[in-house]
Amino acid sequence: MEAGDANLHQTDDNGDKSDEEEKEDRATQSLLNKLIRSNVVNNTNQVEVLQRDPNSPLYSVKTFEELRLKPQLLKGVYEMGFNRPSKIQENALPMMLAEPPQNLIAQSQSGTGKTAAFVLAMLSHVDPSLKWPQCLCISPTYELALQTGKVIEQMGKFYPEVKLAYAVRGHKMERGVKIKEQIIIGTPGTVLDWCIKLKLIDPKKIKVFVLDEADVMIATQGHQDQSIRIQRMLPKGCQMLLFSATFEDSVWKFAERVVPDPNIIKLKREEETLDTIKQYYVLCNSKEDKFNALCNIYGAITIAQAMIFCHTRKTANWLAGQLSKEGHQVALLSGEMVVEQRAAVIERFRDGKEKVLITTNVCARGIDVEQVSVVINFDLPLDKDGNPDNETYLHRIGRTGRFGKRGLAVNMVDSQRSMEILKTYERHFSKFICLLSNYIYIKGFM
Repeated sequence: MEAGDANLHQTDDNGDKSDEEEKEDRATQSLLNKLIRSNVVNNTNQVEVLQRDPNSPLYSVKTFEELRLKPQLLKGVYEMGFNRPSKIQENALPMMLAEPPQNLIAQSQSGTGKTAAFVLAMLSHVDPSLKWPQCLCISPTYELALQTGKVIEQMGKFYPEVKLAYAVRGHKMERGVKIKEQIIIGTPGTVLDWCIKLKLIDPKKIKVFVLDEADVMIATQGHQDQSIRIQRMLPKGCQMLLFSATFEDSVWKFAERVVPDPNIIKLKREEETLDTIKQYYVLCNSKEDKFNALCNIYGAITIAQAMIFCHTRKTANWLAGQLSKEGHQVALLSGEMVVEQRAAVIERFRDGKEKVLITTNVCARGIDVEQVSVVINFDLPLDKDGNPDNETYLHRIGRTGRFGKRGLAVNMVDSQRSMEILKTYERHFSKFICLLSNYIYIKGFM
């Protein structure tokens, strides 16, 4: 597997992002998750399969050998470190590799092996003797397209006859030049230009169409309409594969427009629970008071991995600076960092090089580090209107009590308003939150 112009460095987004407190780009979050999840994560979610034809037999596989892959692809799969199919691969791959081709809508987060699954499908359906584009994959951003391209290059390492081209901004092509690469990966706007304006791709010859990160795609202005225009140019027998981490109503409507007569694979989400989590609050009078309280319990929390959540980037930076002055080694996750820097911070924390990670809520969204058993809400979570955010509170502290582990949450309360917010969480979850007046309790817990 070889790539054309894989070393492009132009970006394919709209310049600088707004302040982190306003909104974190979904595409950035998705890219971050890809970078920190280089291997398939151990996913406990159950898979639900809804077949287009409920009377047809449901196939799943436990080994890659059962798929009867081309030897050079099987070798590439093992070279990448896949020993056996992940949960989503067990069900998705037989559908993707079926003859005649079957369409698929699948829900899967980063780390479930879904990119490897659709890459394997594209590589399997390519006829290397035909020197024109046969498989087309669109991603929301340049960076996400490059991540998928890396997987194609790795899996196709022993299949050099198959070539890859990137249809992304910055890859300048002359009108009418015939592309000989069999797999095209790119962003919707550039792919559309290559099909219509430059006539580099004949969409009627595409056999497999993959739309990745659908929820990110529809959150990006213009991408939804461009994706639908591309899909409408494809032949009737083209296999359509759509993937999304989430499936709110807008994503479902989009998926149904893009993928006719689909099989559907959904992940039943692991229920976050507060049953195994001890919740406390500490009464404080100011930000400095909260810092002193944190210092008092710091020795206890560093026995395990801990995350400290702040409401703003400014507070997170201040807190990290104060703790560093006290001689504590902490990691700071900030929206000022580029994605690769953030990924490096999370990797260090996950590897235990730092025991405490300070972050804002927005910056840590969707990031799970299994070893975390203590969460401190330096600031209680609020929604954009300043009201209690029950979902975020659950997601923040719920990460400490997963897989039946005991977890600990400590909430810093510094005003009558924050006490009212805390009481809202108590009522919503029907869980009593105890006053922490003696830090020995925490040591006993740890």
